[in-house]
Amino acid sequence: MPSHSHSHDLYTVEQLRAIERAALAALGISGQELMRRAASAALGSLRRHWPRVRQIRIYCGPGNNGGDGFLLAVLAREAGLQAELVALDSRAHGDAALARSAWEAGGGQVQRWDAQCDLGETELHVDALYGIGLNRALGPSVAQLVKQIHASGQPVLALDVPSGLNADSGHCPGATIRADVTVTFIAGKRGLHTGRSADHVGVLELATLGVPEQAYAGVCPDAQLLVAASLPPRARYANKGSYGHVLVIGGDHGMAGAVRMAGEAALRAGAGLVGVATRSGHVLALNATRPEMMVQAIDEPQLLEPLLEWASVLAVGPGLGKGAWGHALWLIALGAGKPLVLDADGLNLLAHEPRKFGVPAVLTPHPGEAARLLGVATPEIERDRFAAVRELARRHAAVVVLKGAGSLIADPDGRLEVCPWGNPGMASGGMGDLLTGIIAALLAQGCNAWQAACLGVGLHARAGDHAAQQGERGLLASDLLVPLRALGNGLPGAECEHE
Repeated sequence: MPSHSHSHDLYTVEQLRAIERAALAALGISGQELMRRAASAALGSLRRHWPRVRQIRIYCGPGNNGGDGFLLAVLAREAGLQAELVALDSRAHGDAALARSAWEAGGGQVQRWDAQCDLGETELHVDALYGIGLNRALGPSVAQLVKQIHASGQPVLALDVPSGLNADSGHCPGATIRADVTVTFIAGKRGLHTGRSADHVGVLELATLGVPEQAYAGVCPDAQLLVAASLPPRARYANKGSYGHVLVIGGDHGMAGAVRMAGEAALRAGAGLVGVATRSGHVLALNATRPEMMVQAIDEPQLLEPLLEWASVLAVGPGLGKGAWGHALWLIALGAGKPLVLDADGLNLLAHEPRKFGVPAVLTPHPGEAARLLGVATPEIERDRFAAVRELARRHAAVVVLKGAGSLIADPDGRLEVCPWGNPGMASGGMGDLLTGIIAALLAQGCNAWQAACLGVGLHARAGDHAAQQGERGLLASDLLVPLRALGNGLPGAECEHE
């Protein structure tokens, strides 16, 4: 994707409309001219990705997205391509009507869509049905069209937004175009980067259409995409005490792996010392497999208190359980006044006993845990992940990471970052425990809660992408540890071989 000065900025639909109005005023051009620029950018994307394609079919809605499609057809015809037009309506509105007239004035035909149509074959489908304004499910007739497009097995180019996808939230309330490439216009839409959008956007390109800087100046982005980062080089005069002491608390009966993964991730992310407070039955195995961790038997909750005195950061929740033992450890840990990362059953206990945090705290829920914390159903979280993560951060006075495709990081003031990395192979056991350990280690090394969450989420996801180069299916959490170490040091993790 070409680099633009605003390529990491993400906006709401309302903000995008404000930018577009400012752009038209600053450029002194008509809406149709801006449409023509969008069509030109779309044709450029088409030719880059499918240089051998000679036949395309463009599906146009009645609004401006359809207008982009009609003008793309005009430009494609001028470039020697065979373009077919299928429209949802016999009429278009506003600037889109002018675009349709431009196509028809050159002899172009328009086929009206109905659910009984047999569209025949084409080499490439272009989705110009609905743009950023759609906030409902596609109607039955249009849903049938989407089904036919997908059934053809031919590639799809989406203009601005895959139709059916909510550009604000990433929610798909019904049938939605699955694009191979989406070329989005003017500025990044936040809904194209999280949740279900991952299955629909494909390769995402941004075309700013020559919009001047002054059009963006009055609109503060709603969110930002994370940028790749690492920790600075260590001072030559350093010792293990310089980089903090993480204490991982958890591992009820049968859950030794959770604290093992969190503890080892904290070590690989650079914590100077890592302790583990867990059930006595796990001590021998953990000491044997990772002797660098200081493992302590805590069958009686009161034995935790002396360990807290030495810790600089707590990682609470991996394998903790919700029984009496886990609850007692949770209460003691949260009462210690130490910076902490809370995950897994640490969050489930918080859902039953809500509180605001007066110390630096990072919460890392997946959508199910977020739903329990907010007292709603999980689909409600996925309908608007942005609102959910902001409400969690506000309610608990903590930095919150809402995990999933396009993980979101929010602070209590509403600041929000979106993770552009990660892959479906990371949907396996232990990945959340790794993230907990990584963020705790970054807190221990001097990052504040916001820095630790953003850097930790980025390192975790990028390590997952490097590890997935050998395939997503079968990816293990432990596969991330070697590239994690490299990436944290600013080295190319992709070149590191697994142990």
